[in-house]
Amino acid sequence: MYWGKIIGTLAGLATRSPWAVAAGFILGHQFDIGFVSRFRQFEKQGTNIPRVSEDFVRALFQTMGHLAKVDGRVSEDEIRSARMVMHRLSLNPAAVRRAIGWFEDGKNPGFPLVQRMRELRRVSARSATERLTFVRLLLEVVLAKQSLKKEERALLWTICTELDIGRVDFAQLEAMIRAQKGFKRSPAGDADARRVRQAYETLGVSPDATNDEVKKAYRRLMNISHPDKISSSDPGPAVIAEAERRTREVRSAYEMLKARRSIR
Repeated sequence: MYWGKIIGTLAGLATRSPWAVAAGFILGHQFDIGFVSRFRQFEKQGTNIPRVSEDFVRALFQTMGHLAKVDGRVSEDEIRSARMVMHRLSLNPAAVRRAIGWFEDGKNPGFPLVQRMRELRRVSARSATERLTFVRLLLEVVLAKQSLKKEERALLWTICTELDIGRVDFAQLEAMIRAQKGFKRSPAGDADARRVRQAYETLGVSPDATNDEVKKAYRRLMNISHPDKISSSDPGPAVIAEAERRTREVRSAYEMLKARRSIR
């Protein structure tokens, strides 16, 4: 990782001061070190989200709606990303409906953003980890689009200020999410996306299915295909071998989706 050093050095060069160039390089180097360390932790955690309160979820989707609407329209990419966050939070159907309602509330021009962030800080997101998770999930939705408008960036910085998240932490979160987006557009990312699509097909569910629907599909298929379930009919070796293969396939597909969607 070297973008921090490049940007820091260029910023120093703009001042035409050798000291500023050296300082820019050093600061950029520190950014890169922090980025690499946090990105490794970010990748290790994958899409896992810690358990959060309903107050957290309410503030999250209201703020998502507010950010999505600030540029005048809510894109399909933003809606799709917000849905994925609902899945990863393991929201049940009733909670999904509430989250959609909160998202719509946040689109109101009079939404009290600063007040809501202060309430969140006071009653729910007291730990630094929860506050960073909050901003990370917001960024995943707003960065689903091709570009980030200045109005959105200004609101994001207001949120960070209220949640006591510094510019370096915010920049590292944004860089990590953009790096993940770059991976998804790469050949390796395409192959990964194909494996995920195949997992959904194996379980016979849509990517829009709820976590409960994914779990039910897995249990139903395991109940049908597991060798222990067919042993009473005295099957032949070929039938048992096929049942074992199918069981491995179903279990592998479920484990992949379980990790991606933080299914508990």
